[in-house]
Amino acid sequence: MFAIVLVVLVGPFMVKKIEHNLEAFLFVMGVLAVTIAGFESRAVLEAIGYNHEQIAEVGWNMKLIMEAAMEPVVKGIVPAVLVAGLLFHYGRSYAQNAMAAILDKVSIKLVVFLMVVILGLASSVITAIISALLLVELVNCMPIDRQTKINLVIIACFSIGLGAVLTPVGEPLSTIAVTKLQGAPYNAGFFFLFNQLAIYIIPGVLAMGALAVAFTGKKSQEACHVAAEETETLRDVVIRGAKVYLFVAALLLLGGGMKIAIDKYLLTVPPQILYWVNSISAILDNATMTAAELSPAMEITQIQAVLMGLLIAGGMLIPGNIPNIISAQKLNISSKDWAKLGVPLGLVMMLVYYVWVFYIPFHIEFAL
Repeated sequence: MFAIVLVVLVGPFMVKKIEHNLEAFLFVMGVLAVTIAGFESRAVLEAIGYNHEQIAEVGWNMKLIMEAAMEPVVKGIVPAVLVAGLLFHYGRSYAQNAMAAILDKVSIKLVVFLMVVILGLASSVITAIISALLLVELVNCMPIDRQTKINLVIIACFSIGLGAVLTPVGEPLSTIAVTKLQGAPYNAGFFFLFNQLAIYIIPGVLAMGALAVAFTGKKSQEACHVAAEETETLRDVVIRGAKVYLFVAALLLLGGGMKIAIDKYLLTVPPQILYWVNSISAILDNATMTAAELSPAMEITQIQAVLMGLLIAGGMLIPGNIPNIISAQKLNISSKDWAKLGVPLGLVMMLVYYVWVFYIPFHIEFAL
């Protein structure tokens, strides 16, 4: 299992064919992870604390197969990508004209700041998927060079990944977290995550907006002209939807296969260490890790640490979050290009939040 994690982390950066076929590569790794999990002995599973029903779900089983096959569609990820792709395919010229009109009157840096902050906070209501789709189309309409577009998208995906956790609607991680904590002692309701995490999330989203401004230069008329000439066929829209489907299915298989290792090695780890270990969510489905790690027996600081570690690390690499996957597919961002900014930014954020969560005795609980 750890060898698979290592290959998934290193492979896209070392081998060109893997980088260019990342979806298929992750799917194969997911299949391997589930297959290997199926060889685990019953005695080991019982020692971990698995009951008969949980043992039956280790390795290949119909529940996992149906989840991998249906979740990308049932959760609305692939349909949203396809519908939005069609809408923007036919409405791109209108969007470009609207953006040009706005930028004639408003500074591009102000537009960037508002875009990153509003999409980040709104993702908890309109979902991270819709926010990511709006993000790539708005960035595509901006008169900036390609490298700046990539940087803005990566920073904005951190913002969206953070903001989406504020309600159970935003992303699967938040839905699972509220579900697991809805009983005693927390009795988590719709605003539970907002009340506990807003003090960390809102400053983070604002910081991402400010950072995005720092990466934005002046408008480029040449870049605007190039953007206006870009064309995307209906075939491209369908292929992107298929790739996103394969990507999400692969992450679900990886998460299912890795669940034994998570249960066996991570659940007894102190929260200060678990926070850093959760950086593995850069390549694994963070919703799966939330389901495995979160417990109502945890203290609130432990819950905050687990969730913040998963949320921040999810922005570091393309597989870490659905917004990353959608954005990378739409803008053809390679794993290396994403990691150049995503990894150092994520590590700095994790360090800052580590100190804040564990060592700064300052906490405001919003009462909604």
